[in-house]
Amino acid sequence: KKGMLTVIKSFFLLVIFEWPQGFGQLTKTGMKQLFELGQYMRKRYSNFLNSTYNRQEFYIQSTDYDRTIMSAQSYLSGLFPPTSSQIWNPELLWQPIPVHIFQKSTELNFPLPGCPHFDELQNETQTSSEFQNRIQPYMDIHNYTLPVWATKDVIDKMEKLAELSLLSLFGLYKTEEKSRLQGGVLVNIILNSIKQAANSSKQRKMEVYSAHDTTIGALQIALNIFNGKLPPYAACQFFELYQESSGQYSIEMHYRNDSSKDPYLLTLPGCTSACPLEKFAELVSPTITENWSKECGRKDKTKDIFIGFDIAVGLLFIFDLVLLYLLYHYGRCRRRNNYQDI
Repeated sequence: KKGMLTVIKSFFLLVIFEWPQGFGQLTKTGMKQLFELGQYMRKRYSNFLNSTYNRQEFYIQSTDYDRTIMSAQSYLSGLFPPTSSQIWNPELLWQPIPVHIFQKSTELNFPLPGCPHFDELQNETQTSSEFQNRIQPYMDIHNYTLPVWATKDVIDKMEKLAELSLLSLFGLYKTEEKSRLQGGVLVNIILNSIKQAANSSKQRKMEVYSAHDTTIGALQIALNIFNGKLPPYAACQFFELYQESSGQYSIEMHYRNDSSKDPYLLTLPGCTSACPLEKFAELVSPTITENWSKECGRKDKTKDIFIGFDIAVGLLFIFDLVLLYLLYHYGRCRRRNNYQDI
């Protein structure tokens, strides 16, 4: 008990030191990582993106969490340090840039809630032979006691379990069906944005989403480009639209999961690394649903309202009939009684 208490004290001291705002919040290390990502993207797109912030060219959205909003702000401080006329405080090379928050209806914190069919698929996944075979080697992990919990072997197992958890959430079993309900939603958002950029002369050059590891996982699994590893902190999935000399458009995908290396060029299965836009759209179409609520098996609340209204009208009609019958019967009795009285 004494040994365990010592560990617990050390644990709380670690929390106070490393996470002064509590678990789930962005640390100083995280801020530096996102700032560095912003600097990297400034260099990568120096010949494309305006050197100064222009609200017509750039747009960023974040899920409604402290850490993702702060991640976006840290990233922006590296991407758009103020220069020349944008410097408003010579002692602070930073400028405020709006971070837009996703509406709850389009929240990109996967898995998306309120999808009964996806919940059913999750239950099926956890009982599937594929999942059970993979989970068996780790079934004894809960038997570790606290003082010896953080061994290398356990940490390795926990990492594998986390990877399996992400994979089982969006893949492993009926992947395409799951993707239509989860990652395919984001694929559709990105594809529509790319099509709009290709088919119009709008000024916007870059759109950025600040979200979660599950967001990247769901997206990559839907595109069948997932490497089986948990996305690390400050991981970034790029979609770049190019116009070829022929006038045709193509899409390249790059994945940055290591700040010491260049991003990995990814290839959509069935296409080339520079995938023609039309071909890209064709290949990802199986993961895109036209009616998410219907495929999720969600009840149509409007339909329920009308059904409820019909039932209410029916009951009211029956009540009216009963009332009319009672009034009629009462009237006859009253007339009979009155006649007798007279």
